[in-house]
Amino acid sequence: MAEEFGFEVRATLPNGVGRAGVVHTPHGDIATPAFVAVGTQATVKGVLPQTIADCGAQAVLANAYHLYLQPGPDVVDEAGGVGAFMNWPGPTFTDSGGFQVLSLGAGFKKVLAMDTEGLTCDDVIAEGKQRLARVDDDGVTFVSHLDGSKHRFTPEVSMGIQHQLGADVMFAFDECTTLMNTRPYQEASLKRTQAWAVRCLREHQALTTARADKPYQALFGVVQGAQYEDLRRKAARDLAGLEVEGRRFDGFGIGGALEKENLGTIVGWATDELPDDKPRHLLGISEPDDLFTAIENGADTFDCVKPSREARNARVYTLDGPFNIHNAAHKRDFRPIDAECDCQVCAHYTRAYLHHLFKAKELLFNTLATIHNERFILRLVDAIRASIADGSFDELRRDFLGRYYATRRLPRQPGEDRPGGGDKRAG
Repeated sequence: MAEEFGFEVRATLPNGVGRAGVVHTPHGDIATPAFVAVGTQATVKGVLPQTIADCGAQAVLANAYHLYLQPGPDVVDEAGGVGAFMNWPGPTFTDSGGFQVLSLGAGFKKVLAMDTEGLTCDDVIAEGKQRLARVDDDGVTFVSHLDGSKHRFTPEVSMGIQHQLGADVMFAFDECTTLMNTRPYQEASLKRTQAWAVRCLREHQALTTARADKPYQALFGVVQGAQYEDLRRKAARDLAGLEVEGRRFDGFGIGGALEKENLGTIVGWATDELPDDKPRHLLGISEPDDLFTAIENGADTFDCVKPSREARNARVYTLDGPFNIHNAAHKRDFRPIDAECDCQVCAHYTRAYLHHLFKAKELLFNTLATIHNERFILRLVDAIRASIADGSFDELRRDFLGRYYATRRLPRQPGEDRPGGGDKRAG
């Protein structure tokens, strides 16, 4: 096991921003760019940890909110940390829980991105839902989505939970706003998140000292600021320069809801202000065009529930674009999902069989479809990483996206009326 946490850049794109490198953790190295598979409740739903490793995953991300509610961080700590608990030997990440507290509390479940043209509201709530979370300057009081019990998260509570979960990479507790929030609220929220960042660093330092017998856990600050350039840049500068009792952030997350067409611009604002010698994690993306855009603008790692969630809903990926395998056309289709895919599902199972499993509501469908989708995204990111090193990034992007989106509209342009993309964290 490595002793500490670190990052090194090994290749860059001609723009000097996108890069390939290595994140060093106590449980192994992560070659970047890297897609971190989401195992919200210490499991990638329906798939063995060894199978996720066989798909090419280098790290998994679990969620503090969900593991706090069940089985409890003390149980995970006693097991030796989330990696040991789930029998995953490699690097692990944990989300702070802030996204789930606020998104579930507002009734939006896993996605805070939305089409908000003409809308502003500081008490955002999904239609037909009741608010389950309330924010104040000290923290968030919320009601469990499981049993209605009342709980409270503060920066100190989140740090305590994440230290017990024992992940190699943790995230500071932040307030995740929506695009519907007004500019004054975004400003106030940014100040709150900055104050929470100070408290997270202080508590992280105390817990690192108290748990000196444990492997070192890195802490990432989270850059918020919604769609505003000045707020995003200020957030990044403030977090990059923050030092509390000799402790600085080991890396940075870029979070919050954002409009898809502005993804690259917003990531670029943040990475322009962040230090080059620390890794940047973009929370909640996996769409192929977003991956290329994020990487080009300096993101090193990213996670998203989408590949596994879409798999469970019968949407599977191919080089010629995704399709719904439950459609009747696949009932007698004895081809693999994607003839050019190297996953075990495509090697041994047909579309007709998967169609049957889904229609019969067999649990095996979830496992097989998830294996395929996770491998598809992991393989794409592997190819992007290699293309940065050999200089073929632009060619790969042109060829891959041209084929993937050939039968659909290409990614939207500014002003087009389509739902936004953004922070789709574990949930």
